[in-house]
Amino acid sequence: MKVSIQNIVVYSSIPPQTIKQMEETSKKCTTTATSCGQQLLAIRDALDIFSGKWKIPILSVLYYYQKRGFKDLQRDVTGITARMLSKELKELEMNLLVKRHVLDTRPVKVEYEITPYGVSSSKIIQEFYNWGATHRKKIMTTEK
Repeated sequence: MKVSIQNIVVYSSIPPQTIKQMEETSKKCTTTATSCGQQLLAIRDALDIFSGKWKIPILSVLYYYQKRGFKDLQRDVTGITARMLSKELKELEMNLLVKRHVLDTRPVKVEYEITPYGVSSSKIIQEFYNWGATHRKKIMTTEK
């Protein structure tokens, strides 16, 4: 029997019904691969936004307080330098997770606020916490 699967001619003794199933499976694999690629792209985008050591702690503080001054944020996020905080806040602002407000005071004060879009990331942050707490407990138990 002569069968064509995706422009490849195959001479086979495989029953036509089985070949039809193989063609359907092949189509599903292509669809799944496309879907998988799109999934990986979306995951990569999310990882780019939340990557690094500081973005999730900054968002967590802003989620808790809603608004925070620069110095307050620096105190709340233990160990972060002013330069790194500034860099991370700019990236979070660029990704619409944080909004920067310059207050008309003397001296000028800058305040950062989590946006509604930033609040939408709270479930992700909570899951990071849940998984991290479980992981820490598991590792600490295993080391003993």
